[in-house]
Amino acid sequence: MVCSIVKKAVLGAALSAGALYLAFGTSAPSYVRTAFCRVRHNAKDAVPVQFEIDRARREIADLEPAIKDNIEVLARAEVDVEYLNREIANKQASLASEKKAMLALRESLETGDFRLAGHGHVSYTAEEVKGDLARRLDRYRNISKVLEEKEATLKAREKSVIAARKLLMEMAAQKQTLLTKLEKIEAHLKMIEATRASNEFDFDDSALARAKQSVFELEKRLEVLDRKAEMEGRFVDSGDLPVGLEPNRDVVKEIDEEFGTPAAPKAENGNGNGTVKDKSL
Repeated sequence: MVCSIVKKAVLGAALSAGALYLAFGTSAPSYVRTAFCRVRHNAKDAVPVQFEIDRARREIADLEPAIKDNIEVLARAEVDVEYLNREIANKQASLASEKKAMLALRESLETGDFRLAGHGHVSYTAEEVKGDLARRLDRYRNISKVLEEKEATLKAREKSVIAARKLLMEMAAQKQTLLTKLEKIEAHLKMIEATRASNEFDFDDSALARAKQSVFELEKRLEVLDRKAEMEGRFVDSGDLPVGLEPNRDVVKEIDEEFGTPAAPKAENGNGNGTVKDKSL
């Protein structure tokens, strides 16, 4: 049964891939990746902002154990450096003492006083002194080589301690910076939510807008009627009888008194005698 399900799944995937290839050709993988990114982006946008804030706060809180672990590592490293410093100082003191003893033995070979350091007044032969001197020199050289290695190790550990301390300080500072930014984001979100909540109680002004539109249309309609009546008075013949002139009324004189007497027109003819020539002749 399991094999049958697997076969069906493989067959379905093959058919889907074939359909995509037939539809888009060699560009099918690009379409698939684009669709996947689009779906993932849409799914991420659907997540509430407060949920993302809580998730970010948990991720910042998860930095605390890492910071504590780094603190412990740094503390151990600093203690190791201190112990290594003391060990190097002890070896340096031991080498200085050993060097002093070897120089004393070397001087005894010149003076003939063959007494080894730490052996009281017991005398030894020159060969015995030389043997002890050789043994001391070999040990001195070995300890010097070990000391050089420890000093190199100390320098490397001191650099590591400095780097770890710097990293720890930066991590703590970045954590505080992230918390501050997150608090600002959350405060901004609450302000947006408060504004949105207040907007939910705004009055519906659609009725007012409709009333304003109706009044505007009425004003416009009356203006059109007024303009139409004016135009009809100017351009349309009403068919009314002409008004009769009152007897003994001199309208021309009234016009001249109202607006002034017009200037006499100049004579325009070709012979200059002042008579107007009829152009129609």
